[in-house]
Amino acid sequence: MMRPFCATAALAVVLSAHASDAPFDFSDAAKEAQYRRLVTELRCLVCQNQNLEDSHATLARDLKEQVYEQVNRGASDEQIVAYMVDRYGDFVRYRPPFKASTALLWMGPLLMIVGGGIAVFRTITRYRRALPREESDAVHGPEQKS
Repeated sequence: MMRPFCATAALAVVLSAHASDAPFDFSDAAKEAQYRRLVTELRCLVCQNQNLEDSHATLARDLKEQVYEQVNRGASDEQIVAYMVDRYGDFVRYRPPFKASTALLWMGPLLMIVGGGIAVFRTITRYRRALPREESDAVHGPEQKS
């Protein structure tokens, strides 16, 4: 008795969530393509690891609506992105520009790889120095004198 009710309730929730994120109507295909391009390039500020197109957060829906309105007004991609950056900062962009405030974001992975390499090298060097001479010879072979 309870299973059909649960299934119906679950279906209603899924359909209502899908309906609340309904796509917008565009006057031409170029505007729709511009909109799609922008919502994939802009980040959801709530989810942070999703673009606007993939996010179903309330703020993402509001941002999609802002993009839609600006696309319909005829704003260029650059104008729309500039508007979003002015309001929400460079974080709203999935690929923020390289500048002083984002340098660590861009260089962080490289610095971590280099730092990890240095740490591994130093650990190996310390380990080799700490080995007694007999173990060192067994590991590396005896030194040959000429």
